[in-house]
Amino acid sequence: MPKVSDAYRQARRDEIIDVAIECFGMRGFTRTSIADLVTESGLSAGAIYGSFPGGKDEIFVAAATRILHSRRSELDVMRAQGPLSPGEIMATLLQGLASERFVTILPQLWGEALVTPDILGLVQGVFHELRATIVDAVEEWARAHPEKAEGEPRAWAERVMPIIFSTAPGYILQRSLLPDFDAEEYVRSLPEVLPH
Repeated sequence: MPKVSDAYRQARRDEIIDVAIECFGMRGFTRTSIADLVTESGLSAGAIYGSFPGGKDEIFVAAATRILHSRRSELDVMRAQGPLSPGEIMATLLQGLASERFVTILPQLWGEALVTPDILGLVQGVFHELRATIVDAVEEWARAHPEKAEGEPRAWAERVMPIIFSTAPGYILQRSLLPDFDAEEYVRSLPEVLPH
């Protein structure tokens, strides 16, 4: 039997993630089953579980991680030009999120996380990684602008990060629930509202 390359395995995983994001967006996370993924992808259940032994939960983590890494890469490109203010950090992250189909299922997942411990653990893991990214970027800005940050830059970044981070769920919820929400104006206003 021929050996399967790492590139082939990754391509298969990416294919499954893409299908899962579409299914989650159409049906919601909890109402999407592995059978739905089989139907939509044309793959067997064995192929899906072969790529993701943890099933749907593992696929969610992989999708969220891929999206988070894409957003982090965009942020790194922007930071290479110099430290970004907290508002610029969040504007960069939210502009990237706006292009993702996955963003529409986040409020569903947050609701499920409140009543399902396994989903809570998944959501907390993604939040933890995103918050760490924000702290690092805010600390970099605080070091470049010590007159605008009270105290040691890392401690200040960790203290203000929950407030800065809260702009993301606020954006996602309003975008998902309010038809008159102006997402572009929200992102444009962040650098004016957050420390700068």
